[in-house]
Amino acid sequence: MIKQLIVFVYMGVLLLLNSIFSDKVSLVLHSSDQVEAGSEIYVEITLSKSDYESFARFQQEIPAGLTPIPVNTANADFSFSDQKIKFIWLKLPAEQEITISYKLQVDQRLKGRFNLDGRFSYIADNERKSVDVTPKTIVITPSPSIDPNLIVDIADFKPLVTTSYILADVNQVKCIRQTPYKTNGLNEYVVNILVNKGNKEKFAKIQETIPAGFTAVSIDNKDAIFTFKDQTVKLLWMNMPNDPYFVVSYKLVPEPEKTDKPNLAGTFSFIENDNTLSIDIEEKEVNLTNKSSENLLAVLSSMTSTTKLSEPITQPYNHSGKVTIEIAESALKLLRQDTKLTKMLEPETGVYYRVQIAAGHKPINIDRYFKKYNLDKEVRTEIHEGWRKYSVGSFYVYKAARDYRVHVWNTTSIDDAFVAAYNNGARITVQEALMIANHDWVR
Repeated sequence: MIKQLIVFVYMGVLLLLNSIFSDKVSLVLHSSDQVEAGSEIYVEITLSKSDYESFARFQQEIPAGLTPIPVNTANADFSFSDQKIKFIWLKLPAEQEITISYKLQVDQRLKGRFNLDGRFSYIADNERKSVDVTPKTIVITPSPSIDPNLIVDIADFKPLVTTSYILADVNQVKCIRQTPYKTNGLNEYVVNILVNKGNKEKFAKIQETIPAGFTAVSIDNKDAIFTFKDQTVKLLWMNMPNDPYFVVSYKLVPEPEKTDKPNLAGTFSFIENDNTLSIDIEEKEVNLTNKSSENLLAVLSSMTSTTKLSEPITQPYNHSGKVTIEIAESALKLLRQDTKLTKMLEPETGVYYRVQIAAGHKPINIDRYFKKYNLDKEVRTEIHEGWRKYSVGSFYVYKAARDYRVHVWNTTSIDDAFVAAYNNGARITVQEALMIANHDWVR
C-alpha cells in the first residue's frame, strides 16, 4: 500500500514538473563573436516555444551600417525598417522548437562593437507575454582595404546610400534635369528628372514652371500625382518610391507656331525633421535615358546640392491627426480637386481596422464603380505604397472587422476582401495592431 502511494506521488510530481517546464518559452541566439567590416555574419535564433501556436513576433533593433538578409524565416513574414528586424507569425509552426536565421552585411567603413538582443512576444491564455534573448556582443574589425581616414566607429556611424562610390557623397538629396531633347523625329521635348531622395520616404513635390506655348504630358511619374495647370507641372508623392534614386519623365508638346526650345525652372521639396526643405533642380547635359544604377550613380556623384530651408513647421500633425505639412496639404488638395477621388480616408485616433475591397493605380469614380455591390458602408480611398486603396467600415475590435469581411464575401462578388489595420492613421499589420491594443486573436 505504501509502495503504491509512493508511486502515485512520484507520478504526480513528474506530471507537475512536466506541466511547468512544457510551458517554458526560451530563446537562444547563436553568432560569431567577431566579423570583419565589409563581410557578413550569420545569426541564428533557436526558439523553444512549447505548444503555443498563436500569432507571435520576434523583433530586434540593429545599429545603422548593418543590413539583414533573411535565410530561414520558419514561415514568418520578415521585414526590416527603421533599423528594426521583425519576424511575424500569423500562427506559429506546430514544432515545439523552431529556428530562424539571417545574415548581417557589415558596412566596410565600420569598426567597434555592438550588442544584438531581441524580444519574442506571443499570446498565452489571452494575454500578451514576452521573452527577451540574452544579448550577444559582436566585435567589428576594420577592413584592411579601406582608407583608415574613412573608418568610423559603429556607435557614430550614420547610414549612407549603400554603394561602392564611397566618396561620391550621394547621401545628399539631389535633383537633376537632363536638358530637354526631341525624340523620334517628333516636335516634342522629353524632360527627364533624376531624384536622389536618400532616406526620405513620405511627402515630396517636384514643381516646374513651363514656358507659354507648351503643354506638359506625363510619361513616367513613379506613382506621383501628376498635374499641369497654369503653366506649372507638379508631381506630388504621399509615399515616395522605395528606390533611393529614380527618374521621372514628362513631355512638352509645343503649339504649332512654337519653335524655340523650352527653358525650365523648378524645385524639389521634401520633409526633414518636420521642416519643409527645397533644392533647385539643376539642368545638365547628362544622359538619363540610360537608367542603369551605375549610370545614375555616376551622374549623382558629379553633382553638389544646394539645400535651402523654408519656413519651419513645428509639428507634422495637429491635434485632429490631419497632416499640416505644406507638401502633404498640397497633395491632399489636388486629390480632392479630382472629382474621381473626393472620398479620401481621414486618419483616426488609436488602433482600428477597415475592410479593404479593392486597389488600383488609376483613379475611379467611387460612387459609380461600387454602386453595383450595394454596400451598406461608405467606401473611402487612400494613397498607400503607390496604390489607390479602397476600404469600408471602421472597427475598433478585430472580430467586428473580421465578421464584416465575411459579410462582404457572402453578400457581394468581392471574394478577396481582407482586414487592414491602422494606428493613428498609419497602416500596420493586423498582428501588430492586436499586440498594441492587447486584443484577442479570433481564429
